[in-house]
Amino acid sequence: KNGVRYSFIVFPFGGFVKIYGEQGEGEGDKTSFAGRPAWQRFIILAAGVGMNMVLAWIFFTAGAVAGIPSTSEGNAEDTPVSVIAVLPGAPAEAAGLRFGDQILELRAPDMSLRVESEGDVRDFVDAYRGEKIMLVIKRGGEITELGVIPRANAPEGEGPLGIAMDRLVLTRTPWYLAPIEGAKMLFRGVAATVLGFAFIIRELFIHGTKDIPVSGPIGIFFFAQDMRMLGSAYFLQFVGMLSVNLAVLNFLPIPALDGGRVLFLLIEKIKGSRIQPHLENAIHMAGFVLLILLMIAVTYKDIVRIF
Repeated sequence: KNGVRYSFIVFPFGGFVKIYGEQGEGEGDKTSFAGRPAWQRFIILAAGVGMNMVLAWIFFTAGAVAGIPSTSEGNAEDTPVSVIAVLPGAPAEAAGLRFGDQILELRAPDMSLRVESEGDVRDFVDAYRGEKIMLVIKRGGEITELGVIPRANAPEGEGPLGIAMDRLVLTRTPWYLAPIEGAKMLFRGVAATVLGFAFIIRELFIHGTKDIPVSGPIGIFFFAQDMRMLGSAYFLQFVGMLSVNLAVLNFLPIPALDGGRVLFLLIEKIKGSRIQPHLENAIHMAGFVLLILLMIAVTYKDIVRIF
């Protein structure tokens, strides 16, 4: 209708945008993507990334109103002790302990202790190294018990359980200041994501590390379930960071991604002429195939780790 082709997709998976001229056709036609100036093509290519950023800012703003999870400062005796990190391969991970779990009570065959401080957990665990103990935890609105055997000889700096603890509180922002706080969180999220991708590239291509902590759709789904159980404040932060990750990933100068197409625009401006469309399309297709293979590998890793 009016020059636009509308299509009904039977399987509603992923997103689909097909612009006339995207493959280089109609270069002399002003209605073609290929026939528009480079700066206009850049705006179009960056629009998806920009909307991911806007969406992240909206989630962060809503999260600021709901409450930002943060560690408490000073005396917080009424705040439960929470798990803020679980080391890979540690006994706590094997037992099923997760970020955000509140440790309420510790039990052994001859003793039971109500947890009032991080020191209570450390002292109790040290006293029962190599023996099975039970942790009474609160996850979301549910209380459950987890059995774990603290390591008798833990690696330096990891501890018998392999967890980090603190007291988490929700810091709420007034609605009229929430957009400003959301913008600050967006900036911090972008910085953290860029550093994270830099770490992955360094470990993969420089150090040759194979065991890199990344997740695909399956891993993200299960992690989202964990965040949802912790409450809306945690879930909003998670979805906001997910949107930031998508934005940064999509703007990397990798063929088939928007960042890869922007890279070709920069090359075009530097050399003063366009790269042959068939060559550019072939490079993007190769990048697309590599990304699909990477997604399959990461998904397989998720399945092995979770199931």
